[in-house]
Amino acid sequence: MHDARVLIDMGEDAVRRLARRGYTLDLSSLESLQSRRNKSIQSGDELRSESKRVAQEVQRTAKTGGDISALKEAARKIKEQIREAEAEQDQVQQELTELLLTIPNLPADEAPDGDSEDFAVEQRRVGTPPAFSFEPKDHVDLGEGMGILDFGRATKLSGPRFSVLRGAGAALERALATLFLDLHTRRHGYVEQSVPFLVSRKTMTGTGQLPKFEEDLFKTGVADRDLFLIPTAEVPLTNLYADEIVPAAELPIALTAQTPCFRSEAGSYGRDTRGLIRQHQFTKVEMVRICAADETRSEMEKMVGHAEACLKELDLAYRVVTLAAGDTGFSAQLTYDLEVWLPSQNTYREISSVSDFGTFQGRRASIRTRDENGKPTPAATVNGSGLPVGRTLAAVLEQHQQADGSVLLPESLVKYLGFRRIKADGTPSEE
Repeated sequence: MHDARVLIDMGEDAVRRLARRGYTLDLSSLESLQSRRNKSIQSGDELRSESKRVAQEVQRTAKTGGDISALKEAARKIKEQIREAEAEQDQVQQELTELLLTIPNLPADEAPDGDSEDFAVEQRRVGTPPAFSFEPKDHVDLGEGMGILDFGRATKLSGPRFSVLRGAGAALERALATLFLDLHTRRHGYVEQSVPFLVSRKTMTGTGQLPKFEEDLFKTGVADRDLFLIPTAEVPLTNLYADEIVPAAELPIALTAQTPCFRSEAGSYGRDTRGLIRQHQFTKVEMVRICAADETRSEMEKMVGHAEACLKELDLAYRVVTLAAGDTGFSAQLTYDLEVWLPSQNTYREISSVSDFGTFQGRRASIRTRDENGKPTPAATVNGSGLPVGRTLAAVLEQHQQADGSVLLPESLVKYLGFRRIKADGTPSEE
């Protein structure tokens, strides 16, 4: 969330920057609300000061035996005015907060112009997409033919955009998640967390999912208590430190977790309905770093490297791109996407996003640290996928498929699986 004073001081520059991501900032409305808030605070302070003066006058008059009835009536009226001023202040503050919660983060100047993936700027390519002597299958045909993926029975259980993984497929899903967690905790310095999958409205608001994206969330309720199924472990991981002041000496804090993620995909309009690419429930390993505001870019670069390490361990060809300002997520000021090669689509597809949020989430969730003078100041956050297990599984199947219909798995997975190959009939093999 923004500081209203900062946006107002930026003026037309804030309008310009937000326009790059397709948001029209109503600067006059923001200034009006901020002015009303300031006036209501000033009025309340003046009335409280007057109330104190009258109370002292009542005491003095009473001591001398004078008539205090008029003074008491005046004191009563001032107290009523104070209640009205406080109610006005609360109302204006609520309106101001509601407006600020809907304003997205300011995109970084280095984010290219544009409003879709077509405007992303490629930074680098790593690995060579495999060249097959046969027509490669997509992961759906490959997995269902092997009997390790079952979308039909998943649909019977829950409807479309769910999956069942069976036998070697389930083992592969588990192995991938474990590999990622081991990399992040043993090599990259993250501390693994086991977190709730249901969180409060306040928690969702802290990371920016609410109020804007409520239609994309699954919600449940018991009596008068609403809880949301997490769309990503970013939500509980970041909010672990909500309403806290983190000592500067403890920064950066690096957190990771494996969780299921739940998304209604309300705005996807039928995109990627086939297979594991876009589902209502999927497993993901998430990375979160909480740091000082002036360290976000270096922390972001570290995190990109950590996500890339997962892809390198799996011998997957991929590329890194910088998203356009208009295609950057609501809370982010800059995002790098890692895109893995999918032979069946003959293109790179997004498998991980790493974003610099600046102090945007720190302000919303009240995650603070202290500056060099000991004054509380918003902490900054960086977040990234490290990685979505289903999408990675799809890429592993497609890039490592063999002419005989089997899949030869990367060596990094053998110690977790106990086998190297999934045969065409879905049975594991050590060869």
